[in-house]
Amino acid sequence: MVVIQNIINDSNIDLDNLSLVCQKFMNESDIGESELLIRLVSPLEIQVLNKEYRSKNQVTNVLSFQSDVPEEVGEQILGDVVICVDVVREEALVGGKVFLDHLIHMAIHGILHLLGHDHSDLTSADKMELIEINFLDKIGIKNPYQ
Repeated sequence: MVVIQNIINDSNIDLDNLSLVCQKFMNESDIGESELLIRLVSPLEIQVLNKEYRSKNQVTNVLSFQSDVPEEVGEQILGDVVICVDVVREEALVGGKVFLDHLIHMAIHGILHLLGHDHSDLTSADKMELIEINFLDKIGIKNPYQ
């Protein structure tokens, strides 16, 4: 189940579509029964989180926080993906991308981090990008790395 918190009340975001696409990706990743929170936030909020959890005092596009709920509880909670809409909007503008496509890409990117993927080295980055590219292509979004 995907829960979206639109903290910034941005009415330009199709929350239903974002939720459906994320759920589709989770289903294809065999984690469809898990709960995922996507939080759409301001630059200030993501900067505070980035400083607190990554010791980086700067804004960023997306942060992922894995659930720390013990297995014994019986809840399947994947975690939280926090997206700064202003940063994503600016990246889309600068990169010549459709804003909503880039937002979806960042959500998928965040989910992959929750699943343990990273881009700390070239091999890991290539693997993560390929998963993103293949899924985005299935839903009609062109390769974001071109």
